[in-house]
This record gives sequence, structure tokens and C-alpha cells, in this order.
Amino acid sequence: MPRLSVSVSISVVVLAALGSNLGAAGERFGYLDAVPDITRVVPPPPRKADARYEADRRVFRATRSMLSSARGQLAIHDVAYTMPDLMRDFSCAAGVKLSPETTPATLRLLMNADTDTQKANEAAKQSWKRLRPFQIDQGPICQSKDELAKSYDYPSGHAAHGWTVGFVLADLLPDRAPRLLSRARAYGESRVVCGAHNMSAVEASHLGVNVSLQQVKLNSRYLADFAAAKMELENRSANPGTTPDGPACTAEQALTQRSILGDLPSKASKRRS
Repeated sequence: MPRLSVSVSISVVVLAALGSNLGAAGERFGYLDAVPDITRVVPPPPRKADARYEADRRVFRATRSMLSSARGQLAIHDVAYTMPDLMRDFSCAAGVKLSPETTPATLRLLMNADTDTQKANEAAKQSWKRLRPFQIDQGPICQSKDELAKSYDYPSGHAAHGWTVGFVLADLLPDRAPRLLSRARAYGESRVVCGAHNMSAVEASHLGVNVSLQQVKLNSRYLADFAAAKMELENRSANPGTTPDGPACTAEQALTQRSILGDLPSKASKRRS
């Protein structure tokens, strides 16, 4: 088949998967007509002089040295958060190469569910308006501070993406759940290593996504899309040619199988800004 025809065919598949997720003005729609108010369940962000506030500061300072490590490189890699990026990042944990072209039904499910969890997460962010860690303490981060300062810290949107993908894929592939949820936790912790979010913001997104997905999973359209994605992944898993790269996956697992909190110095600096 000519290269142009292949490109056109792939584009058609991707657009078909995304079609019902986009409105006339490009707005994304999920499964829920009204997203839940997660501020009723997620604790409010720490305030100055709170134990959680000081713990966030200590973790931020203690993790600045990680930026130059292999774990820091993974955190930089995890900055990209489009759904194709997320599908690639979770392929090793899933044991199947995920992409818009090869797993369009899975893409549709993840995109719609992620739309709902992100709307709920963003509403909470706008309600609380907590500053990011580098706006409280000095230290290098892996992204533009000017760009990140345009939005708020709590709960972490990046971590919410990761937990949404991790939770949904774990339901689709229960035998891979430990690997998938470990990758989701690591994806959120990459934001701490990066210096873009406080640890409490990453932890809050875990609970917030859980609250949102409880509502999403009751939706009949979600259930239909879930069944289609499950069949798609079962068919892909049966094909040995769809297995992700072994050495790369081994290296990734070595970096993600344990929390970064276990590698922090026992006595992080208590210097105040």
C-alpha cells in the first residue's frame, strides 16, 4: 500500500475514535453530563504552618537532586501528557503496545474518561488556587516556571491523567493491575521529581480521580466502550508481535516499581525561605 494511503487510513481510524469526544468548537466531552464536586471528598490543600505544608516543602527540597538522575530523566519524559503519550507510557505496564492507531477503542474509552476526571480536577484547582512548590521555595524544576505559574498546584492535573489511565487499564487488564497502578503512581510522582507539584497535590489527585471514576463507571456509554476496549486488548494480547520492547520495559520497571519517598534522605533540610 502506498505510504500516503497508509497515512490516510491511520488518520481515519484516529479521527473515528475521537469523533464523539469533540464538540463543534473542539471542546472535549466525556461520559458525564455533570462532573462530581471532588472538593467534598478530597481534603483541602495544606496551609502555612500545617504539618502537611512543611512536609511538602521538605519533599520539594529533597527531590531537587533527583533531576540529574535516571529518575529525573523519566520525570522529564513524563511531562508530555496527550493521550497518545500516555498510551505509550503505559504500554510496558499493560504488556501491550497501546496507540491511537492500533488500539482505537481503548483510546476512545481513555479519552472520554479522562475528560471527566480532568474537568472535576480542574474545578477543584480553581476553587483552591494553591501555589506550586517553586513559588514557595527556590529550586530547579524540569519545565518553564513561567508557564507552570499560569495554573495551580492542587490537585495535580498530570497525576490525574496518570491515575485515570492506570485505573481504567487495570480494570481492562486485571492480571496487569499491579504493574499498571505502580506506573500510575510513578507517573504522578514524576511531577514531584520535576518540581512542578507538591506531594500533597499528587496524592490528592489519586483520591479525586477515584471519586470521579465511581460515577463514570455507572454510565451506559462507558460500559459499552469498556466492553469494546476489553475485546480489542484481548485480541492484541493474543498476538506476540504486539508486546512492547523487553529491555526498555525492564529499565522502566526498575525506576517505577517503588515510590520515590523511599529514596528520600531521612533528614531533609529544614531551611526556611
